[in-house]
Amino acid sequence: MPFWLSASVRIRCNFIFFSTISHLNMSLPSTNAKGEFVKADGEFTKWITADGSSGFKSERDRYHLYISYACPFASRCVVGRKLKGLEDVISMTSVDYIRLDPNGWTFTDQRPKCTLDPLFNAKYLRDIYLKANPNYTGRVSTPVLWDKKENTIVSNESADILRMFNSEFNEFCATDEQKNLDLYPKLLRGKIDEVNEWVTPNVTQAVYKAGFATTQEAYNNGVKILFENLDRVEDVLSKNRYLTGDTFTEADVRLFNTLVRFDTVYVGHFKCNKKRVMDYPNMWGYTREVYQMKGMADTVDQQHIQEHYQVSHRHINPNGIVAIGPELDFNAPHGRDNMVAK
Repeated sequence: MPFWLSASVRIRCNFIFFSTISHLNMSLPSTNAKGEFVKADGEFTKWITADGSSGFKSERDRYHLYISYACPFASRCVVGRKLKGLEDVISMTSVDYIRLDPNGWTFTDQRPKCTLDPLFNAKYLRDIYLKANPNYTGRVSTPVLWDKKENTIVSNESADILRMFNSEFNEFCATDEQKNLDLYPKLLRGKIDEVNEWVTPNVTQAVYKAGFATTQEAYNNGVKILFENLDRVEDVLSKNRYLTGDTFTEADVRLFNTLVRFDTVYVGHFKCNKKRVMDYPNMWGYTREVYQMKGMADTVDQQHIQEHYQVSHRHINPNGIVAIGPELDFNAPHGRDNMVAK
């Protein structure tokens, strides 16, 4: 399950908890005495550089990305790989989006867009973690960026992986347009960091504070924080085309992956139903605009999203019944072409 972190700590998507490798049991989301969802810190934080100075050089066909299309954090990396034209450079595998096996994320070729593990024929994603560290007892999460040359995990931090894809593989980008795309431009880094600082804990992670709360108080607090900040996002987008102005950046990539899931799973499944994204005119137009950008729709799979959340989270939805709706038209005109920053 995704965990909320301060801006100084990277974020990764984590849906499975293990007490020890010898005692593997699927557990409920971690909560504190108040019933509040508790974050987990990342453990693999190496960095790929274009010149190889970090010990991990950007190279064609050296790295493999393990993801879940259901996970908004892993999906950041899918977006970065797509927008930068790295699909023929960095191979990718999606785990099974139904997660009911007590051993956690599994590999399958029996569901759309899911494949068996091409590197080790592993049955579980945890096996990949154990390949990197046989003594690993931490949490098993997506995304995972694997180095086929050094036979180890480079990173399982989505924010780091997105930035690596953005800047360190430019010589391999499919087109000049993709090479020149910069989701973290120097002139906007202050604004981007500022936006991430409040959107991350108060929107991106707040849906999980509400959805995985185990007390009414924790749920009420989570929902309050969430919608106060969705109102703030709506205000920003009423004055700016994107979160930092007229330029599409990583801040938008990160927010989009929450918004595109909001009405389909967070409203009902996580009880974040005070308002829908559809009820915010600027935010809904913005979500449609980003979805309609070249390549973005390919990174979103609502079947993976809806079935993962509603079938896998049996502590929330005991019978695993998947809702039919809502009917959303992400391809409807978004009306933001002439939006100018105020």
